[in-house]
Order: sequence, then structure tokens, then C-alpha cells
Amino acid sequence: MPYRRLPNTDQMRLKALQTAIQRASEADFNEQVLAYHTQSQARNFLLRFESAVSRYHDNFRTRVSSNKDYRHIVQNARMYISHFIQVLNLTIIRGEIKKQCKELYHLDPNSHILPDLSSEEDILVWGKNIIEGEEQRIAQGGYPLQNPSIQKVKVYYDIFRDKQVDQDFHKKTESRITEDLTGLREEADRIILDIWNQVDSYYKNLLPYAHMRACQSYGLIYYYRPHEKRLSETTDRLLQQKKEAQPAIQWFDQE
Repeated sequence: MPYRRLPNTDQMRLKALQTAIQRASEADFNEQVLAYHTQSQARNFLLRFESAVSRYHDNFRTRVSSNKDYRHIVQNARMYISHFIQVLNLTIIRGEIKKQCKELYHLDPNSHILPDLSSEEDILVWGKNIIEGEEQRIAQGGYPLQNPSIQKVKVYYDIFRDKQVDQDFHKKTESRITEDLTGLREEADRIILDIWNQVDSYYKNLLPYAHMRACQSYGLIYYYRPHEKRLSETTDRLLQQKKEAQPAIQWFDQE
């Protein structure tokens, strides 16, 4: 006999609930397999669950689209900060700016090695250092560096910083939605299990294949074990014939 197993994805849970609700609504008044309070509970929950699943997928699509733009923005910010520092180093090597000015940018005056810009936190720190350092040097009478100018660097840095705030918001939203959905999944499994138990009990006196087919009409999902024989109408017919062939038991009054 195949065994049943609860759904393990949101779409399968939704389908299981929708199938049971639809099948129950089509049943005659005298053939109600599910208790009325169970049907009402399932309908009300389904609306909440569908809404939560929809919000989850909408946020996921927004996050994926936003991530594509964000990676490009991070790359631009990193590139402009790196290029500006390289131009600064070349200017110092040519003797146009004193190397001590690098301290304004929090850079080592005796090294031309670029700072680590591999992480987003590094970009935030060094972008701020470079912008503030260039503004201080210009305020002290220095001429602005070009190609790229600090204004250009600031534009891409500000875009990156603003976008990072958006990314943090999406992450928090996703975390909250995921947490809510986790609780709803557990509730969905409890309701589905209750429905399946009621359906299983209602059709318990049917032959195996008829029982499985009747339960499947309410959304129950069955799986066969490896090498297990498949049920069919023939299975039920053979069982019925075997049952009918058994001799009837005679009961006699005892004196």
C-alpha cells in the first residue's frame, strides 16, 4: 500500500488546500467528508496563505532585480574611488603634490599601494576618506584633481550609499516575510493533516485502490516505495473475489 506524505513546497500546500476546499464544496449535503468547521478554517487560512506566498515571491523578484542594479553600482563606486587614488599617487610621484597630503585621505604617505576595496564596508570607509580628504586639500589652497574629479567620485559614492540603504531595507523585509511564512507553513501542515485524516477515515472501508482514488480526489498525495506493486482496479477486483470466495461462518444456538 502506498504511503501518503505532506506537501513540502508552498505551491504543493496551496494545491492541497485548494483541491480539498473545491472537492468539499462540490459534495452533496449528505456526503460531507470534511467537518464544516474544518472547511471554514481551511478557506480562511487559504486566503492568508495565498497572500503571504504572493508577497514572498513579489519581494524575491524585486530583490533579484535590485541586486542586478546594485552589483553594477558597487562596481562603479569601487572603480571611481580606486581611479582617484591612482591619480593622486601619480600626481605625488610627479612631484605636483607633496606626499604628506596623503594623510588628509588617511593614506600612507610612503606607500602607493591601493587600500582594500573588496568589501562594501571598505568602499563606504574609503569613499568617505577620499571625499573628505580632497575637500580639505582644496580648502588649503590645492587645485582639484581631475579624471576623475572628486565631484564625479562623490556622485557614484552617494548612489552606492543610497542603494545600500535600499538593499538593507529589502533584506529586513525579506527576513520578516520569511519568518511570517515559516509560521504559516506550519499551520498549513496542521490543517492539511487534519483534512487528510478526516478523508482517510471517511473512506477507510473501501478497497485499497478505490480508497486511494477517493482520497486523491481531496488532494491526498501518495508515494510508492521502491519495487512496490502499483494498485489498480484489478487489485480491488481480485481482493473482492478472494473475499467472496471465503466460506461463510455459520453460527448455531447452543443448548
